[in-house]
Amino acid sequence: MTDQDKLLDGNRTAAAIRADVAAEVATLRGAGITPRLDVVLAGDDPASRVYVGSKAKACGELGIESHTHELPAAVTQRELEVLVDQLNADREVDGILVQLPLPAGRDSHAVLDRIDPAKDVDGFHPHNVGLLQQGRPGLVPCTPAGVMELLRREGIEVAGRRVVVVGRSDIVGKPMAMMLLHAHATVTICHSRTRDLAAVARQAEILVAAAGRLALIGADHVAEGAVVVDVGVHRVEDRATVERLFPGNAKKLGTFESRGAVLAGDVDFTAVAPRASRITPVPGGVGPLTIAMLMANTVRAARRRRGV
Repeated sequence: MTDQDKLLDGNRTAAAIRADVAAEVATLRGAGITPRLDVVLAGDDPASRVYVGSKAKACGELGIESHTHELPAAVTQRELEVLVDQLNADREVDGILVQLPLPAGRDSHAVLDRIDPAKDVDGFHPHNVGLLQQGRPGLVPCTPAGVMELLRREGIEVAGRRVVVVGRSDIVGKPMAMMLLHAHATVTICHSRTRDLAAVARQAEILVAAAGRLALIGADHVAEGAVVVDVGVHRVEDRATVERLFPGNAKKLGTFESRGAVLAGDVDFTAVAPRASRITPVPGGVGPLTIAMLMANTVRAARRRRGV
């Protein structure tokens, strides 16, 4: 297997998911139903604005109606909650997404908990979290759902295999572990207090890194032949760090010279790739799957709400 053959191509899988979603949207529109996603963007966080723009663009490409509600950083908790209530009551709205982080001092849990679970396309509402826990149908978080689609479409067997998830966030780590468990994997969750992380991680046949720490996973964390999925995304703006993570990589260095930064993950790709049987790159791995699954969740919500 060549180095290129090792790559788990998130762009390819995301394109396949989006094609499936586009076909579903066309069918719904033919029946007079246009799925609609409403996004709440509060404040002026640059990264949030980029993410919301990407979501709106994806909606436009797939035929999903999209509305963005831009609110100032001074928006009050009450104003946020009133807007969510209005979107809940609007029969034309199928999906509601509140872009995080909210401005300082706002209670994101209170806002997210207010979303109608049937419109909770992020899968963060406690009702949907409970459904996932019990293995019942519901809307699930987009990033771990995308990882499951990537493994399935790449023909990577999960059932019966030992999987280690590094990270325990509500957004990725916990739901990732639960989805893998429901797919009959034997799952271990690691976190900041795990003793001898490398020794535990080396037990994995499939290793999912979602800790939010740059290059946390090195060669000593990975068993020979393991499948490695890197959920982390970090903007590296320090030349010495780029040279350390990508020694001799003229392409990465050229990107750094032209853009002033490169993207890297929770996995030290250069060190780990020789040991892995399959591995996701950063960028081009898990990242594209999140928006693709958001589109899929929006269509799923539209179908369930409208009984089709």
